[in-house]
Amino acid sequence: MNIADIAVPEYVEVDVDERLAKVRSLFDRENPKGIIVTEDGDYAGVVGEKQLIRSRMGDDTKVSAVMKPAPEIALREDIREAARLLIEGNVKIAPVYDGEKLDGIITEDAILEAVIDSFDANTVEQVYTADVVTIGEKEHVGQAINRLRKHGISRLPVLNENGSLTGVVTTNDIVDFVVRDQDRQGSGDRAGDIDRMLDLPVYDLMSSPALTARTDETTKAALERMFDNNVAGLVVTPNDEDTVTGIITKTDILRSLTFTEEESMDVQITNIELLDTISRDHVIESIQDVTNKYGKMQVFHAHVRLQEHKEKLRGTPLIQCQIRLRTSKGQVIGTGEGYGAEHGFHVALDKLERNVLELKGVNADEKYRGQLLRKIGEL
Repeated sequence: MNIADIAVPEYVEVDVDERLAKVRSLFDRENPKGIIVTEDGDYAGVVGEKQLIRSRMGDDTKVSAVMKPAPEIALREDIREAARLLIEGNVKIAPVYDGEKLDGIITEDAILEAVIDSFDANTVEQVYTADVVTIGEKEHVGQAINRLRKHGISRLPVLNENGSLTGVVTTNDIVDFVVRDQDRQGSGDRAGDIDRMLDLPVYDLMSSPALTARTDETTKAALERMFDNNVAGLVVTPNDEDTVTGIITKTDILRSLTFTEEESMDVQITNIELLDTISRDHVIESIQDVTNKYGKMQVFHAHVRLQEHKEKLRGTPLIQCQIRLRTSKGQVIGTGEGYGAEHGFHVALDKLERNVLELKGVNADEKYRGQLLRKIGEL
């Protein structure tokens, strides 16, 4: 299946020098799925609505300051490859080309809606993110913002003093609150207002009750709940308990679309442009060297996520790297930081190997390997 039938032909195009005031008005007036940014008539990047909302830059700022690079995808590209390109580019939309001609855009939602019936082949437990970051009800909004930024995530399950799930706070919740407050208060000296907002307890901003997914339900059911409630993720709980197990997002489900039945391990790298002195092949070979030491553990998929921090050492940025393996015994994760992608990756790889050692002796279990791929082939 390719993306020709699901690419969105309607898109808005602006120049890199266009002011954000104009771009925001375009979203309000035309409600596009995304905006294509060009420079001298050539494609330069994309801007999504949430990306624009989260930016608190002034109206006179040029759109080039908030646009993101996105991969150019061929109109007849296989849908799984298109999904991989979106994930590795860490974007929700990308331009679609018919030869040399810009034909439209493809979105994460369009791909997921097109193959939603195929997601009854596996369960939430098989694709969710287990390394969940949480926050307490009484912790402050400023702490929530710092935690979201540090971990490069967009939502935090909120726990009460007993450790039970009571809500969720997202980047959008915080941005919406700030926008509402500014609209109500008007312009002027905002320093005091900002301090007041940062000191508010998370309880005042969180959405409650949190939308959840059970570990044993299908990813199709979870995805339908996301679409029905216009959210990008759900808190994962075991059965009907209020204990937080993890998070499942649209991107997690999109990633499962790329799982293959090939002998070589499937590896995805988010923010692949941050690789500096190492190559994609080196990353794959290094992970395989670790996993091949433990023949009794079946590895289905590896996801490497790179995140750049502002801190630098002699011009080299601090890079956080997370390596996540989906195996026959569940998820194994290694996280590390270093100056430059190579350093950060190898710190994470060492941590991953130590964690893999804890799974030695496990039995391979292929009960869901290839199920999704076969379902897609039937569409």
